[in-house]
This record gives sequence, C-alpha cells and structure tokens, in this order.
Amino acid sequence: MKNFLFYIILLSTSFSFSQTIERINSPEHLEKNYPFSEATIVNNVIYLSGEVGTLPNGKLIEGGITAETKQILTNIKNILNKMGASMDDVFKCTCMLSDISEWGEMSAEYVKHFKKDKLPARSAFAGSGLALNAKLEIECMAIKN
Repeated sequence: MKNFLFYIILLSTSFSFSQTIERINSPEHLEKNYPFSEATIVNNVIYLSGEVGTLPNGKLIEGGITAETKQILTNIKNILNKMGASMDDVFKCTCMLSDISEWGEMSAEYVKHFKKDKLPARSAFAGSGLALNAKLEIECMAIKN
C-alpha cells in the first residue's frame, strides 16, 4: 500500500497542465460565421466540434448515411491534417444519428477511415434535429503531437 501511495503522489507531482485554451478557426470556418470554434486544444488534446457531411461549398452532401459518413470523416481528416494531426491520433468519437436504424450502414463506412488497430473509443446514439437536416454528426477528440 505504501508503494501505491508513493506512486500516486509521484504521478500527481510529475504532470503539469496548462490553464490555457487554444481556439482553432480556419478562414473558411470564420467566413461561415458559425457560433462555435472549429476546435479547441487543452493540454494537448484536440476537441473537434461536431461535423456534418458538408461539401466545401457548405451544402450537405446527397446520397444518404453512407455518403454523409464518408464526407464527415474526410472533413475531420482534413481539419486534423491542418493542425498537424491525423486520424491515428483520434482516441474518441461521438456519433449522433437522426435514425438509429442506420447505425450499421454508418459503422460500415466509419471503420474504413481508421486503421484496424487504431479504432477510437466510440459512442453512438439517436438524436433529432441535426444541423442542415443531416443524418449524422460526429465529434471527436485527438492527441496533438
């Protein structure tokens, strides 16, 4: 027990955490005048805001849940790449579907965007009223290297 307590004390004194929040907003994001930051970074963790399957022109991609999933994960990859990170750095995703019955189709496309040995932890649930009448929104967290 003594060694365990020493280890806890050592851990608590070995790490320092910053008290700052870095807000990330690309010129494209700022141009759209959204009421949120594209991402924030706290203690080397990137928190990406929820993404829907929009094309560069801001319109929702057509084609259903599979097309939206692919576009969302492409958008996430592009944002992470601009920040010097990659899909390998993602450790948690939250998926919000407008229809939970499309979970299987979404998952089939989702796994194509991660290496099999680097799948992040994930939650998925049904919601309603997603932005732009999207079928899916995904937010994620990644480590900033």
